[in-house]
Amino acid sequence: MSRIGSMRGLLASSIGVTCAAALALPLTSPAAAARPVPAAELRGAAEALGSTQSLPLAPLTSRDRTLAPAAAAEQGLPRRDVRHFSLVGVIWDDPDTVLHGSVQVRTRAVGTDTWSGWQDLETHNDDAADPGTAERTSGRVHGATAPLWVGDSDGVEVRVRAEADRRTEDTARGSRTATASAPLPTGLRLELVDPGESAPTPGTREAAPAAQPAAARRSAPAGARPAAALRSAPTADPVADLATLEADTDAANAGLAAPGAAEIPALDRARTEQELFALRAGELTKQQRAKPYIGPRPRIVTRRGWGADETLRERTFVYTKKVKAAFVHHTASGNGYRCAQAPSLIRGIYRYHVKSMGWRDIGYNFLVDKCGNIYEGRAGGVAKPVLGAHTLGFNTNSVGIAVLGSYGSTKPPAAVVQAVARLTAWKLGLHGANPKGKTTLKSGGGNLYPKGKKVRLNVISGHRDGFATECPGRKLYGKLGSTRTTAARLQGR
Repeated sequence: MSRIGSMRGLLASSIGVTCAAALALPLTSPAAAARPVPAAELRGAAEALGSTQSLPLAPLTSRDRTLAPAAAAEQGLPRRDVRHFSLVGVIWDDPDTVLHGSVQVRTRAVGTDTWSGWQDLETHNDDAADPGTAERTSGRVHGATAPLWVGDSDGVEVRVRAEADRRTEDTARGSRTATASAPLPTGLRLELVDPGESAPTPGTREAAPAAQPAAARRSAPAGARPAAALRSAPTADPVADLATLEADTDAANAGLAAPGAAEIPALDRARTEQELFALRAGELTKQQRAKPYIGPRPRIVTRRGWGADETLRERTFVYTKKVKAAFVHHTASGNGYRCAQAPSLIRGIYRYHVKSMGWRDIGYNFLVDKCGNIYEGRAGGVAKPVLGAHTLGFNTNSVGIAVLGSYGSTKPPAAVVQAVARLTAWKLGLHGANPKGKTTLKSGGGNLYPKGKKVRLNVISGHRDGFATECPGRKLYGKLGSTRTTAARLQGR
């Protein structure tokens, strides 16, 4: 059993609930009378569920040390020992401020004296809630780089350099070049994220899922999180709060999987159509009932399956009206992960989005690893139109799908392209959208389209179609044409 499993078992026993009794109680029932959980047990469970080290950056050069931090051209941290972490990012005060410059880190793997080379962090992290929304204007949101997965590490060094603004001046003596630097954002901090531990997710595949036959799956696997555990944010009753939050997350997927399930199993075409009629019986037209265009539901690892600490997110779910478009992203977090590590990577991104960047939950509605495994993202139900924070200006009436990794110069595996096609064929089919078609969305405001402008977009678009960004990377963006064709074929078009 993993450390987190033993921690949860300890907490469960400490409130006097046996396994049999816990299974007999409905998840929505009030918590049983319990003795207070000792503080030491809570601290130990908190470490198992993950943690974030937030370290302020300082001027690095002797010249910059004499200036105010905002005027420094280079900030960072010299090499230092830190607690274990696996994911790293840099944040700053104002989410509307762009970091014009470079951010580089080097890390030391646990148990070694070897340091990595310098690695770049993507400074233009354009996944965000729409301007003017409650999530964007909460006062907790920060500007941030994309996170980078570095694996289990205990040493770090970082440097942030302002971009030089070079301009040429002609004089009587000839040409000369003057150099100045744009100011760095204020409040720069290094975020070191330990994603915590989780029991293995049953069925997580290291090979492309399309190459493996479907198998019977358990409704409540060993990897499912028990109801009694720790809330990592301050509340009056952490154990009861976690039980309630996990019950709410399970309930949002009612009818698709049993409470506590680590995955929502795949369905064939006929059963998917039956599910569509059950989910949207009163909304379908006569033509849609006679000829539903929807792809078979793919296998989806639930939030329980990847080990989400539900106490990090805000309690309520927020929905949009429908899903008219899908935006494809990459996480720009690097490709140096194994697919068995994908749940840890997702937990790291989740914690970074919420604790470091100040969002209400992970920004993406779904995530896909490089082996083609599909994961539930933002809570609220995989079949429902959950409002995400993925494409600034176009989160309303859309779904955000992020492929774990960086695909600017790396070709996405065939399993990734197939997984995105299967997911969009099903998700868009729930709302009658044609993957090969066009749709119109109203901009909520961004750097490509002003607020209120109606924009004609592909139903399956890349992030860069709605915002000036490199995301989802040149190589992944180039595969969207075949994704649209495959998704439409899976819908029966």
